[in-house]
Amino acid sequence: MPLSPADDAFLSDLRARLPDDTIRRAEARHLEEPRGRWRGADAPLALPRSAEDVSEIVRLAAERRVALVPQGGGTGLVGGQIMQGGAPLIVSFDRMTAIRAVHPEEYVLTAEAGAVLADVQAAAQEADRLFPLSLASEGSARIGGLLSTNAGGVNVLRYGNARDLCLGLEAVLPSGEIWHGLRRLRKDNTGYDLKNLLIGAEGTLGFITAATLRLFPRPAVTGTALMAVPDPRAALDLYARARARLGEGVSAFELIGRTGFDFLAETLPEVRRPFDPAPEWTVLIDVGMAQGLDAQAALEALFAEAFDGRCVTDGLVAQSEAQTHDFWEVRERIPEANRLIGAVSSHDISVPLGAIADFIPEGIARLKKIGDFRVNCFGHVGDGNLHYNVFPVPGRSRADHEGDRDAIKRCVHDLVHEMGGSVSAEHGVGRLKVDDLERYQDPAKLGAMRAIKSALDPRGIMNPGAVLRARD
Repeated sequence: MPLSPADDAFLSDLRARLPDDTIRRAEARHLEEPRGRWRGADAPLALPRSAEDVSEIVRLAAERRVALVPQGGGTGLVGGQIMQGGAPLIVSFDRMTAIRAVHPEEYVLTAEAGAVLADVQAAAQEADRLFPLSLASEGSARIGGLLSTNAGGVNVLRYGNARDLCLGLEAVLPSGEIWHGLRRLRKDNTGYDLKNLLIGAEGTLGFITAATLRLFPRPAVTGTALMAVPDPRAALDLYARARARLGEGVSAFELIGRTGFDFLAETLPEVRRPFDPAPEWTVLIDVGMAQGLDAQAALEALFAEAFDGRCVTDGLVAQSEAQTHDFWEVRERIPEANRLIGAVSSHDISVPLGAIADFIPEGIARLKKIGDFRVNCFGHVGDGNLHYNVFPVPGRSRADHEGDRDAIKRCVHDLVHEMGGSVSAEHGVGRLKVDDLERYQDPAKLGAMRAIKSALDPRGIMNPGAVLRARD
């Protein structure tokens, strides 16, 4: 049975159940995604202020079988927040932004789904605590969306993904029932783990309305270094040395290829580049340590050991907060430079750490059989997550390769699968990678996912077409 549109009759009945000004027409920003490859049709928009409002929306949508599409900050890159047809109701969490409680002694903070990540970080800092989830879009990405995609970011190596940072959830299920699961417990083995089922489900099994989040002690001393390495295999050697010497003090370990520096020089010349000329490969290391330890000295000792071991050829240890900012600006503005260049095909993938050194050159070799391209490879090498993005050579544009995109994606993803990796490391599946999920996912897991979706959302209203193909 097909879904029904969010027509005038549905919206009129919904307005009668909700506070004034909850329903309006969507703005252009609600119908677009950052890369410009997905655009939704004109649609109505709901702006709930509470879980109870969301419950009313979902109950009526379930009764009338109207599709609902959740939106947080709109920063997702796989189309999970955009439905291109079917006249859905967009449910935005822009008004649900409260930090409901902070418990410094428990290292816990409770925030609503619409709270911006940067505001959550600031609330934790005000309590002399750390919320470690950090990524380039933290000024606009919202907690509900980050949990719904199980976002990673630069500190996964030390603190884990969004799933690892969440203790409890409040959520509205496809029936409209509110699950009051905002527990502050580290241990709770009372049956199935609904929290971890909803995290990473991209709104297809329920809408997260609030979360209880783990906080951590703020590192007493921090340090940052850039180290040039001859190749990715040497970067892995450096990673092993860093973990052996600094242990859990290593919070970020980022790999940057020379193409990233080239793109910055071409599109964002104001960004200070610490090496001239740029090395073939660079590693950005961030460490956080306890009181009484010297982070700069630890990084300098690591460099000396790695230099003697011939896995590092040059290096810089930040001597000030300004220099640390400059080092991180290089890494964080590479995605902006990528957008300005215009990728033919972008890939958020992960492979086992031991496969990284073989994956990178093998991918380039296979892509050469399709055409002449530039590959900008960078990412969180400490957890195996690479952004392996393919670009036209100078003098050509993305439009010149429209016919190559599917072949490029298949080439890269086939290699990822061969090496035991994942074609979706931290951005989710959305609508972009539904075909990939069907192609590469274990059949037993895919069948179980479909069974769970059918059981929890039998009317198919929750973000239909995201993660799993919509079925009539």
